[in-house]
Amino acid sequence: MANVLFFEKPGCAGNARQKALLIASGHVVEARSLLAEPWTQEELLKYLQGPVGEWFNRSARRVKSGDVDPDSLMPSDALALLISDPLLIRRPLLQVGDRRSVGFDQDDIAAWIGLSLGAKPVTEACAHRHEVEARRACPEPADAAAKWEGAST
Repeated sequence: MANVLFFEKPGCAGNARQKALLIASGHVVEARSLLAEPWTQEELLKYLQGPVGEWFNRSARRVKSGDVDPDSLMPSDALALLISDPLLIRRPLLQVGDRRSVGFDQDDIAAWIGLSLGAKPVTEACAHRHEVEARRACPEPADAAAKWEGAST
């Protein structure tokens, strides 16, 4: 059993499935809003791994519209952009002890902290049918709308 700090977008169905899998696997999950956290570049960087493009939520409206091209950004510019618009951050952000990670790669998490054998695959993809069919974003949480004006997903 691990104590998992889990930064999520409140109301995200994908994050809800991920948390449910962790809990069903015997872990204790402390969920926090990714949008309400007062991120600094130094703190956020502790979670980010791999190429800069992998730091971004590919379902975010600004990414899907082409307004933000994650693969063309330098790390310092990417960090500044993620701090200014946390809806762009790939989620969830996870922490167990001193180790941190970005995203929900089920195989990596199983190797890291363990998951129930035979668990149904859980991905980072949006579970809402409208997302796939209409290329629209999920509604913003009410508390994020005022804070992150003009941003979504």
